[in-house]
Amino acid sequence: MTLELGTRGIRSDHLLGYLDLAGELGVTLVRSMLNTADHRPDTTEAVALLKEAVPRYAAAGVTLGLETYEQVATDDLVSVVRAVDDPHLGIVLDPGNSVARLERPADVVAATAPYVVNIHVKDFAFTRRDGWVGFTYAGCPLGEGLLDYDAMTAAVGAARPGDRGINQIVEHWLPWQDEGYDATARLEHQWTQHSINTLLRSK
Repeated sequence: MTLELGTRGIRSDHLLGYLDLAGELGVTLVRSMLNTADHRPDTTEAVALLKEAVPRYAAAGVTLGLETYEQVATDDLVSVVRAVDDPHLGIVLDPGNSVARLERPADVVAATAPYVVNIHVKDFAFTRRDGWVGFTYAGCPLGEGLLDYDAMTAAVGAARPGDRGINQIVEHWLPWQDEGYDATARLEHQWTQHSINTLLRSK
């Protein structure tokens, strides 16, 4: 079993606190996002903060990955990673998150591919709402939605185990079931098993 850590924010004291946790747990990948509820750095500030923390990560043999999501343009995220220019800083690719920013998943994959250090594997789809007014954007079983999994993993060099040592995290946007928690948990188990079987068949 491989442990990873996930958090939000890039203030130096926060990131260094997670680096300490990584050392205690034997973790070599910490995932984060640029923004928190009370801190939304622009690219200049983000680069400055990361240049303080990332060398400490590199010295400890820990990689920091910044996740793609709708609050930050993918081009801005890539520009931050490029400016810091350290192999211990990369991108956590989750192309489904950026759709809310009207970014096409394929474009997000193409822009981030050279810098990806971790992948969140979740499929997603649009469905018409009742009355055909508007849409719902939600998760679905892997292979049944808009995620082109094969193209994504080929683009980032993770199509075969060990190509770049990129872990793939199975994740769901699971719709809550009206029958309650037990039904929702059963559906999550079914989706997870389906995703694992799909990933194994793709290898």
